Amino acid sequence: MRYNQSLKSLCHPYTYNSKSTSLMMNNEKSPPNSSAVTCRRDRAMETARIAIFLFVVAGMTSFVIIHVYGDNPNSPKDGQFSRTHFYQHHFQKMQAFKASLVEYRSVASPPSSTTPIALVYHVTSYGADPTGKADSTDAILGAISDALNGPGNGVLIEGVVNLGGARVDLDGGNYLISRPLQFPVAGRGNLVIQGGSLKASDNFSNDGYLIDLSPAATNNVSAYNYEFVTLRDLFLDSNFRGGGIQVVNSLRTNIDNCYITHFNTTGISVQGGHETYIRYTYLGQHITAGGDPGERHFSGTAIILNGNDNSVTDVVIFSSAIGILISGQANLISGVHCYNKATGFGGIGIYLKTPGLTQTRIVNSYLDFTGIVAEDPVQLTISSSFFLGDGHILLKSIKGVVSGVNIVDNMFAGSDKGIEIVQLDESNGPFKQVDQVVIDKNNVKGMKIKATVARGSLQGNSSSWMADFNSVLVFPNLIKQVHYTFITKDSSFPVHALRNVSGNRVVIQSSIAVPASVHITADQGGGAFSS
Repeated sequence: MRYNQSLKSLCHPYTYNSKSTSLMMNNEKSPPNSSAVTCRRDRAMETARIAIFLFVVAGMTSFVIIHVYGDNPNSPKDGQFSRTHFYQHHFQKMQAFKASLVEYRSVASPPSSTTPIALVYHVTSYGADPTGKADSTDAILGAISDALNGPGNGVLIEGVVNLGGARVDLDGGNYLISRPLQFPVAGRGNLVIQGGSLKASDNFSNDGYLIDLSPAATNNVSAYNYEFVTLRDLFLDSNFRGGGIQVVNSLRTNIDNCYITHFNTTGISVQGGHETYIRYTYLGQHITAGGDPGERHFSGTAIILNGNDNSVTDVVIFSSAIGILISGQANLISGVHCYNKATGFGGIGIYLKTPGLTQTRIVNSYLDFTGIVAEDPVQLTISSSFFLGDGHILLKSIKGVVSGVNIVDNMFAGSDKGIEIVQLDESNGPFKQVDQVVIDKNNVKGMKIKATVARGSLQGNSSSWMADFNSVLVFPNLIKQVHYTFITKDSSFPVHALRNVSGNRVVIQSSIAVPASVHITADQGGGAFSS
């Protein structure tokens, strides 16, 4: 009875709120730190104490009964009701009683005040129209704004607030927008925008982007606008009004599993920053699967990388004048299929506009009736790729420099029109500095092989042997190294020597005329060369 009396004295049906100086019923809502919550907590604790007390008493009683009954000589013998069976019976009762107390305590305990909040912002909750009939610009911007201004948990790089993986969810809808979804503030990171379709309205700006990661307000705290922003599972239709996505001065941005079409400027534009990763994405100005009757009129650029340390992997570019335009260093292109616009119509698959310092790798890619243009390439690798339909590589002279270039282990297939797999554009002047250039080990069908290493064999009874490598060597009048083997079955021992190297021709002479086989290798890619 003392316990019941104490509970009654603890909890009166009315509680006093010192902040509002008013009386409230216990079933009314009150602030989390009010006396009502304290009362419920005290009552739960008191109930728990009673339960523990009863548990101990029951346990001791069972122990005494088991002990006394077990030692009683008049207790039932084996086969009637054994001591072990009796003990197990009471032990099971104790376990059931304990479980009921735990269950009661879990129900009676007040909810935790630290329950995490799911940071998912559904655009439909902000009034966005998933049918695409009404303008959803303000609603989606509202969701993005709330996400960017939501709770943070520390920082990423200095000056960038960690939003903890907050998500703006398009809920699989189709949304019409009339102006760019430009981020209102800078200095935010760890954010995802996902799962839906955006289409530009007929009055959308011609130079805008559907999603614009360039802040409306300047960021004076961090060197970067954003970090670790992910755009995934999106269909973006620019409606021939501007571009798809713009990323400005951001760090570690992911564009994943997107389809971007009907742009008249750029599908994805990366300006500055570091480490924008684009993967599993499809881009095309016009939706086609090749052989489009309007291909010669394709315009725009699918991807612009005007920055360093970016990566484009497992991407398909199916219509645009230029597939990828690169004007930064240390970029990686891998597993890309370009059939954007045929070279014969003036299209370019990948344009490396980085004269003097390229530092780019293009590997495991597929240039389909289009090719690669590199201006004054320095440190460039193109390997393990496939060029179809007379697709080729063009080295364009700006200041006449080409260095550290490896074009190896590729496949070329053409139309038997004599198109060279590697070509030079020296309209601005010849290449004057050629160093560490290796173009070799490429296999060719229906095109003309070009390389920096040429091999030839001559046979005959003569004192002079000349090999002309102009049809194979890439650069005119440039041979840096020559290796030759002179084999004769004549009984004499003629003196022989390399007598002349000029105009990509090699002359070997012997002191006397003898029947011989001469095998020659000429290499343009040795040490530094300057003319």
